[in-house]
Amino acid sequence: MKKALVSSILSLGICTTTLAVFAHISVNKELGFLKIDAAFAGNNAKVEEFIIRGTEPFWNVTVSKSGIVYSSPDTRKLTFPYVAPLTAAGRPADLVRVYRLRGRGNHSILTIKKVSACSDGMSDKNYPYSATLILGNTVLEGCAERK
Repeated sequence: MKKALVSSILSLGICTTTLAVFAHISVNKELGFLKIDAAFAGNNAKVEEFIIRGTEPFWNVTVSKSGIVYSSPDTRKLTFPYVAPLTAAGRPADLVRVYRLRGRGNHSILTIKKVSACSDGMSDKNYPYSATLILGNTVLEGCAERK
């Protein structure tokens, strides 16, 4: 029985390697158990906060641990739960962030990309990030900075 249990745990080696990215997993071969200490490592990750602004039409988005909030003078405020961003494989984490916004029944995506300078077209201010927000079939472009 003990040998079969250890064998089953060892056969999970591929899964535990994959899960280790998301959780701390320890295997006790002698006692034959698998221990998962955290559901997702991302829960302890630092939340980066951003303010994104767009013009013509005017709109803005705030990204914080309390949520991702879109607002504009023409529409009601949309609030999405905070999600950890995806980053570009093989690139520095600060280069590009992709947020898959959940809820509201549509496919919404926010991308923030580090650039040398982003201009809002209305002021002399240059921002360190450009941003693209896709809300359903609407695509908005703007500039972003850390909060």
